[in-house]
Amino acid sequence: MKILNVIDNPFAVLGTFVLLIFCAFMTAEKWQRPESRRYKSVRHRSYWWELLLDHPARVLFSTFLALCLCGGLALLLPVATSHGITPIDAAFTAVSAVCVTGLAVLDTPDAFTFTGQALILLLIQLGGLGIMSITTVAMHAMGRRLSLRQEKVLVQVSSTSHQDLLASLHAVILYTLIVEIIGAVLLSLLFRLHGDTLPVWRGVFTAISAFCNAGFSLQSDSLLAYNHAPLILHTIALLIILGGLSPAMALLLPRWLARRPIPLFARIPLLTTAILLIGGFIALLTLEWNGIFGGLSLADKLHNAWFQSATLRTAGFNSVSLSSITNPTLLIMLLLMFIGGSPGGTAGGVKTTTLAILVLTFWNNAAGRPEIVMQNRRIDHATIYRAVTVVIAGLCIWFIILFMLETTQQISARDLIFEVTSAVATVGLTIGATPLLDEPGKCIVILAMFAGRIGPLTLFMLLGSNREDGGASRNPVEYLSLT
Repeated sequence: MKILNVIDNPFAVLGTFVLLIFCAFMTAEKWQRPESRRYKSVRHRSYWWELLLDHPARVLFSTFLALCLCGGLALLLPVATSHGITPIDAAFTAVSAVCVTGLAVLDTPDAFTFTGQALILLLIQLGGLGIMSITTVAMHAMGRRLSLRQEKVLVQVSSTSHQDLLASLHAVILYTLIVEIIGAVLLSLLFRLHGDTLPVWRGVFTAISAFCNAGFSLQSDSLLAYNHAPLILHTIALLIILGGLSPAMALLLPRWLARRPIPLFARIPLLTTAILLIGGFIALLTLEWNGIFGGLSLADKLHNAWFQSATLRTAGFNSVSLSSITNPTLLIMLLLMFIGGSPGGTAGGVKTTTLAILVLTFWNNAAGRPEIVMQNRRIDHATIYRAVTVVIAGLCIWFIILFMLETTQQISARDLIFEVTSAVATVGLTIGATPLLDEPGKCIVILAMFAGRIGPLTLFMLLGSNREDGGASRNPVEYLSLT
């Protein structure tokens, strides 16, 4: 009973989680640093917060955690809700928004005022873009320079070079703003034509939520009211897809569609994304022709099957009810949710590049080839090892969260498996488990969303190595981002 009383408090749960992760970081640093270097580093630290901000994994962890805590406290303000809110529901909503998940225990349009909805939208934008990217660009705009240590950390987080750091961050923010503004204008016009009473606010909110792959909407039933409006569905689907790609990949998309050569770092995720989108579309349409799409016309079946294939890439919107999906469809959805989007985008999951690397590794081993070579570029063995690490880390988090929910919740295993996959992959879809969660269950799902957002990334950076692969090869090494 004492354990249940502790996990009833979401802020106590997050605090315990912080302590455990911080201890893990300290232990990892202790064993990875040589003795003399460690003592030298300690002598040069002037402030306690430098211990958190001089390592990419700790920067990701601390910024996401701070944003979640600030967001939860902001949502507790009376001005944010219509009838008040409990701390557990405030924490759940804040973490879901910051981690761009979309699972909700409250009805967003009814439970939150305009101010509360604006706060949720701000958390979605900061969580999707990355508060570090925004802060860096803001400091540069004010004429302040980053220290060498801060620049090194941001270079590792953004997977770019020192020379391209600010240019890359500017490009990310500019790309995000342009796509979101165009999406907001289009959706506002479409919502107005559809007869909505607040088309502009609904268009802005939906555009940002879709691009950030968050899944929050200002409709109580998500997008069920628009399953006969193909222009709205395809606009949102395009925002989801563009948000799931990095800006560099998105800008190379027209060149790739024109069948012109593009760099390998973009070709692999774009090809994998296309295969998953088309494969998911065909699978859902075939398996649910007379199921969840049964009451729709032929054209609407095609539109909604494509939309659901896109939104399963960690977006969290649904244009049809998912409560009656068949078991084969459930398996397809679990696979698509777990894979997620592409590196550098706002989507979650283990990423398309990770899947591609594992498939290529299997194929080359089966064919007896000693190394993976594409476009005369060799995939480094360290990249393969990190891909395996990311998948195993995701599966471990998934199993632990599922075990905890199975132990504490009186909900069917089928619904919990879907819920856990949706939370860990930061998707936001549910087939009915979210409203049934009690307070311990909500706290566990909070941990799932938070760990799913930063866990594989953090583990990847902690275990990352700068050592070169010593294997002899005539082909240059191609380093691929998996985060």
